[in-house]
Amino acid sequence: MKSALFTGAAATLGLIMATVGSAQASPVPESSTASHQPTALARQHGIDRAGDAYMGWAQNTTTTATPAVMAPTASVEGIDVSSHQGNVNWASYWSAGKRFAYVKATEGNYYTNPYFAQQYNGSYNVGMIRGAYHFATPNDSSGANQANYFVAHGGGWSRDGKTLPGALDIEYNPYGATCYGLSASAMVSWIRDFANTYKAATGRDVPIYTNLDWWSRCTGNSTAFNSTNPLWVAKYASSPGTLPGGWPFHTIWQYSSSPIDQDRFNGDMTRLQALANG
Repeated sequence: MKSALFTGAAATLGLIMATVGSAQASPVPESSTASHQPTALARQHGIDRAGDAYMGWAQNTTTTATPAVMAPTASVEGIDVSSHQGNVNWASYWSAGKRFAYVKATEGNYYTNPYFAQQYNGSYNVGMIRGAYHFATPNDSSGANQANYFVAHGGGWSRDGKTLPGALDIEYNPYGATCYGLSASAMVSWIRDFANTYKAATGRDVPIYTNLDWWSRCTGNSTAFNSTNPLWVAKYASSPGTLPGGWPFHTIWQYSSSPIDQDRFNGDMTRLQALANG
């Protein structure tokens, strides 16, 4: 991807918008802490308390070897981060060829990433196209409630050419039952509630991050979103493999967690900019 430079005015606008929506996280309420005790498996993957969940946590092998993944001729490399990365050295990732980033903003309706401002603004300031993501906990509150919480805490969108639509991270539950105690139909309804609320607030269709196993188990491999919401698929292998939900193609592929979550946009820089611009 070519370096996407921005004017001082645009940079200032993006910085102000991100900072307003990303105040330092207040402590997670005791009620949420009590109801979000990480499972033994989650603790093995670094989730020690409520709010610690991150994209692909159950697939994180904690290995040091990166899978041999061949890049297509038209693709853009990126990463995703959460509070686990702390303050990120964005210049180093830019030098390594990363040109976009997604940053965890929120979880449920009880947690905001305390490093969000540094991560979200820092990626922007080195020239990356960046977006925010929300880790869903569908057993806690409605999709609408969590979408509004996300938008209010950094998950908004602006047509500045450098901001991707906010993404919904819907995957294995680190705090209990894999499908959060919801039936497949109830899960689909929850996702639809989130997606509709997010679109009403921002004008954008939220990309959905998931994987084939979870989506098949917990939504019945629903095809309800494959013509509206971009797919961000997690598959730590040499190819994305069979896609969930009847999606005809993936938009982003998370292909490794080593040494940080590695993502590949399915298209060239002009297509990534088109996604940012809506």
